[in-house]
Amino acid sequence: MTNADTPIDDTADDPRWAQVVARDKSADGTLWYSVATTGIYCRPSCPSRTANPRNVTLHDTLASARATGCRPCRRCNPEGASQDAGNAALVEQACRLIEASDEPPSLDDLAAAVELSPGYFHRLFKAQTGLTPKAYASAHRARKVRDTLAAGGRVTDAIYDAGFNSNGRFYEQSGAMLGMTPGRYRNGGADEVLHFAVAQCFLGAILVASSDKGVASILLGDDPEDLVRDLQDRFPRAELVGADAGYERTVARVVGFVEAPDIGLDLPLDVRGTAFQQRVWQALREIPAGETVTYAEVARRIGSPSATRAVAGACAANRIAIAIPCHRVIRNDGSLSGYRWGVERKRRLIELEGGA
Repeated sequence: MTNADTPIDDTADDPRWAQVVARDKSADGTLWYSVATTGIYCRPSCPSRTANPRNVTLHDTLASARATGCRPCRRCNPEGASQDAGNAALVEQACRLIEASDEPPSLDDLAAAVELSPGYFHRLFKAQTGLTPKAYASAHRARKVRDTLAAGGRVTDAIYDAGFNSNGRFYEQSGAMLGMTPGRYRNGGADEVLHFAVAQCFLGAILVASSDKGVASILLGDDPEDLVRDLQDRFPRAELVGADAGYERTVARVVGFVEAPDIGLDLPLDVRGTAFQQRVWQALREIPAGETVTYAEVARRIGSPSATRAVAGACAANRIAIAIPCHRVIRNDGSLSGYRWGVERKRRLIELEGGA
């Protein structure tokens, strides 16, 4: 039902009551319930013993719950921020501290700043962001390095401005972080050779580009020239080699895979992204053709059940369409969310594969 207040006799049949019974934290802030026999009102996630639905009225607004004359529950504090919202605010505070620090703060210092024990803070941070505080700090430093290099800054300045204590520690991570040497990244991919070709498939134009490590990009679109410009923007000084008959055979294999995903794509991939993105992309590659999963399910599969938004961000950052099948990820309600290459293409891919 959509009424602000649910008649008492109908509470047990109202789908919102199932959220109360499940203590569904995701319903906090959108639903409240009052209990006539106790004279209190609560949020759905309240840990108190489940009331008899005959004594319960469901409310879509806090004002409606207050109007019953009941008092707010002391256990779940329905007037204030939910526990999840409070935890998210603490993690956000810790993230800003990490980003503002010249060197990554220690776990003890971060936990003390938000007034939590180190162990609990570590678990909470990972559940919210999908990364440990240390990994988040590393990812932030990687972004600073990429920004400095993309602006033409010196490699040495980028290393130390980002908080790396030594060249050696940085160069140990630079390959995975940048996908190439720091100097080459700064120069827009100078000296890197990318073979590419454009073809047509049932989804429109498709561009495939490969480095010496493997397929680095599979782009979809309506205009082949737009796809080439996209590739050039990403690697403005790389040597782009097209019209190569040998490479066009590689593109034909990719097109065949797009048209018949069951055959698989036995080609190496040059996957470039943060540690978290690569965890998400690997999980996507493990989703069989013909199946769809939710963003929340992907977050659970990588061991970060609260990192649903971060998973969605990693899907949006994917530049290797089809081979890293972000199209197989859908919303919790089964609807199709945004897709880098258009929701209609996402729908057609799922229909081709026989997915939900």
